[in-house]
Amino acid sequence: MAKQLVLIGGGHAHMVTLANIKTLVAKGHQVTVIGPSEHHYYSGMGPGMLGETYTPTDIRFATRQVVEKQGGTFIRDAVSRIDPESKTLTLATGATLSYDVLSCNAGSQVPQNQIGGSSVDIFSVKPIEKLQEAQGRLLELARTGRNAIGIVGGGPSSAEIAGNILQLMKRHRLDLPTVRIFSGPAFMKRFPAKVVHLVRKNLQNRGIKIVEGSYVRQVTSGRIELEDGQSYSSDLIFLAVGVKPSPIFAESGLAVGPEGGLLVNRFLQAPNHPEIFGGGDCIYFQESPLDKVGVYAVRENPVLYHNLLASLEGGDLQPFSPGGDYLLIFNLGEGEGVLHKGWLTFGGSPAYMIKDYIDRKFMRRFQAMEQE
Repeated sequence: MAKQLVLIGGGHAHMVTLANIKTLVAKGHQVTVIGPSEHHYYSGMGPGMLGETYTPTDIRFATRQVVEKQGGTFIRDAVSRIDPESKTLTLATGATLSYDVLSCNAGSQVPQNQIGGSSVDIFSVKPIEKLQEAQGRLLELARTGRNAIGIVGGGPSSAEIAGNILQLMKRHRLDLPTVRIFSGPAFMKRFPAKVVHLVRKNLQNRGIKIVEGSYVRQVTSGRIELEDGQSYSSDLIFLAVGVKPSPIFAESGLAVGPEGGLLVNRFLQAPNHPEIFGGGDCIYFQESPLDKVGVYAVRENPVLYHNLLASLEGGDLQPFSPGGDYLLIFNLGEGEGVLHKGWLTFGGSPAYMIKDYIDRKFMRRFQAMEQE
């Protein structure tokens, strides 16, 4: 019997499912993908795009094209509510859509609650399209001598953005900006000491200032105010304060984790609604909470596809195992990086080259679907 599979989002955790839409359609099922854009951008290459190592085309996947050429339906919209009782989605445009099986890869968003008043020249690091806008504005401001840049957030995203801003300016032979990272109490506090040391040393040797000791209280156009009373003028501000899942799950009355991510069991399945699955940054894995890093979405891919097909056809579900240590590599711009996995940590151009190779290979694999 034909069933309706709906995918919310075309992100990393749905890549294997997207590649197999033709198989699902051949079995008689209808597949619909809902996304806010016709393309999905790989966030791991976003800072490199900001620094012009990559073009936007290098780091994106043509979601609509891949879905439609395999016989699926793509809807450019966003989901505003999930009704698990009637198995119905309400979209931002007001349209409704029914499902038999639902998979959620809705991604995450950067909180905006620190913005007070005008938000002109304030850019969040996600969605990645915002980095495209920021790139143009950075160059425009620098050409008029306005080049004080503030980055709010103390994680690796802040470090990658800072380093690639310098790369961008050097590529265009512009005066180097004053770049400040407002890290809160401590810079990259959840990472091993050696990783923090290498990243900090790289940035500070290039003139990037790291402001520690106090959280940011408020951000407005042109100014960053700290809780300790200090205030800094900034011509352009990036928000890189971490990410939170989409609020649609909590607002729809579904079981969620502490930060609002869809609660899923070891089968990547909502415990109270077995026809709902999820992966990536938007879930809370009940067995053991996962860091918000892309490697878990990639590891979830085959399991999520298997379980969606099993749910459609009455097969056995497969448990997801997060696996062991994962590889972390930060692109700090100008061909420099820092790599960490388990006991191994090192920086410099070899780290960057490994990341560049892995990222390009990942994109080639999925962009190949556009040509099939």
